[in-house]
Amino acid sequence: MMIEMPKALLAVSVLWAASGSQGAAARDEPLYEFGLGLGAIAFNDYRGSDTTHAYPLPIPYILYNGKFLKANRDGIRGTLFNQDRCELNLSFDATTPVRNDHVRYGMPDLKSTVELGPSFDLHLMRSDDARVKLDLRLPVRAAVTVEASPKVIGWTFTPRLALDIRDPWGFNGWNLGFLTGPLHADRRYHSYFYSVAPQFVTSARPAYQASSGYAGTQFISALSKRFPKFWVGAYARYDTLAGATFVDSPLVQRKSYISGGIGISWIISKSSQMVAIPD
Repeated sequence: MMIEMPKALLAVSVLWAASGSQGAAARDEPLYEFGLGLGAIAFNDYRGSDTTHAYPLPIPYILYNGKFLKANRDGIRGTLFNQDRCELNLSFDATTPVRNDHVRYGMPDLKSTVELGPSFDLHLMRSDDARVKLDLRLPVRAAVTVEASPKVIGWTFTPRLALDIRDPWGFNGWNLGFLTGPLHADRRYHSYFYSVAPQFVTSARPAYQASSGYAGTQFISALSKRFPKFWVGAYARYDTLAGATFVDSPLVQRKSYISGGIGISWIISKSSQMVAIPD
């Protein structure tokens, strides 16, 4: 399960699409499967915002077991090298546009962003029957705005512990995942969301310059199951900004919150070619 989500819609879709079925320690899977469905999520406009929106969204279900590019229960990734104890993967994340609520009124809209970079992943534990997996993921990503002239807005580092459990409590075919870890980013990234330039100062919004460093911690859980003709999944996330370097920004209105979502996808196409997948 790949859950790299400070924020957003795209990352949630990847989480849902990537939580496919598992088998024993070694198993055969189709080269690809594709499905499409519907879901709903509720989340804050940005971390620390007190404005929450709920959105319907399309949910892609993607399974691809190529030699380099893979989209499976570990996420959508390009494997640069793969060893028994560690992997070097490509990692990505994204954010949605930020609306100007009452706190940001009069300030420029924030564009969507895409984050991309390498992730060094350590396999800390595998049970003998491959039902339980514990990984340490160390992604470093550059963040770029999505617009006609993209701009690099900084770098993020989000070390995560990821625990995956197949058939939890004896529920055959279900996959349960937990992921937690601190968020870090440089000054440019934090400034994009939390700085207040002098020209945007008001009586209720003083000037503020964000700095680099710790950006809070996230706790995420997800549950999914692949049925013969469809896939279902749900997730919940608790986010805390306690101790974050930008917590005193006037744009931070909430220091903790819970968000979540659900989805269902129907399998549309499936490859007849099978490939061997080690777990």
